[in-house]
Amino acid sequence: MKLTEKLGLAALHKLDPETAHGLSIKALKAGLAPAPGPITSPRLRTQLTGLDLPNPVGLAAGFDKNGEVLTPLSRAGFGFIEVGAVTPRPQPGNPKPRLFRLTEDKAAINRFGFNNDGMEVMAERLAHRPKDAVIGLNLGANKDSVDRPGDFAKVLAHCAAHLDFATVNVSSPNTEKLRDLQGKAALRALLGGVIQTRNTLPRPLPIFLKIAPDLTKAELQDIAEVAVETGVDAVIATNTTLSRDGLRSAHKGEAGGLSGAPLFEKSTRVLAQLSQLTEGKIPLIGVGGISNAQHAYTKICAGASAVQLYTAMVYGGISLAAEIVQELDGLLAQDGFNSVAQAVGSKREDWL
Repeated sequence: MKLTEKLGLAALHKLDPETAHGLSIKALKAGLAPAPGPITSPRLRTQLTGLDLPNPVGLAAGFDKNGEVLTPLSRAGFGFIEVGAVTPRPQPGNPKPRLFRLTEDKAAINRFGFNNDGMEVMAERLAHRPKDAVIGLNLGANKDSVDRPGDFAKVLAHCAAHLDFATVNVSSPNTEKLRDLQGKAALRALLGGVIQTRNTLPRPLPIFLKIAPDLTKAELQDIAEVAVETGVDAVIATNTTLSRDGLRSAHKGEAGGLSGAPLFEKSTRVLAQLSQLTEGKIPLIGVGGISNAQHAYTKICAGASAVQLYTAMVYGGISLAAEIVQELDGLLAQDGFNSVAQAVGSKREDWL
């Protein structure tokens, strides 16, 4: 990280987190961010559900909720970008304050509640996206919707022309009863509707499913069965957690989803279990607590074909993405892997 980025981060940390995040978006719009471009090598280049990724390190949904900085993010070193979550109608989300830094824990708690500008605005911004990047959209449902499963399909249909993949997000803890859609029958119906909509599109679009880390083995088994049965293209494991184990920060009691370093072990165990349950039939994307290349590599060895990060950038800056990608190449080479695919699941047993 350059001195200017360190100073910028220090200044942002003197502000409340949501204001700081807004300023970071403005800084990206102004071109005040590292732009090494997509970082790749023969070893890093990855195939994921038919998508050709320059590297397997992506940006998780939530950072660019409204697709405002697609071009600068695509130049920050990531192999793919996920924006959103987006709902059919704009909504303000939950009352502020709703984002908290847990500095001692290198973590964050948020209870945003799918605040976003809605699918109409998102589709317009996506229409002007960089064409050489891999960009996906996290699909959400309006809080007051009478047909939440229908909301996911509606956003997909409206924005699909500008996307490379879409993610069904039923794992946010900040929209009341949203996680109920992870139940076997509800999930089957929801995914069936989304896949049906996908199948009417002019071109194929991979559909990902994002799950929570707070699942029992039986619940995880149900999700694995439904994912295989419905033809989901990949599963993202995991979203934020409701657990507060071992936290030290004064904000540890705040309601919402916890992300960052404390989530690493829990999310990696869920990832490994899901890898075992799906028997390699569905690619997995590992998320939760990644803050360095070793973390990313560990997720891959536990069963992930690709990874995503977000909260670590609060503490490590946006240049963290490029650092992780470059160092990951070396870790793969060190263990004799000629590709990411060769490393996937190679140490899964360590996490079961």
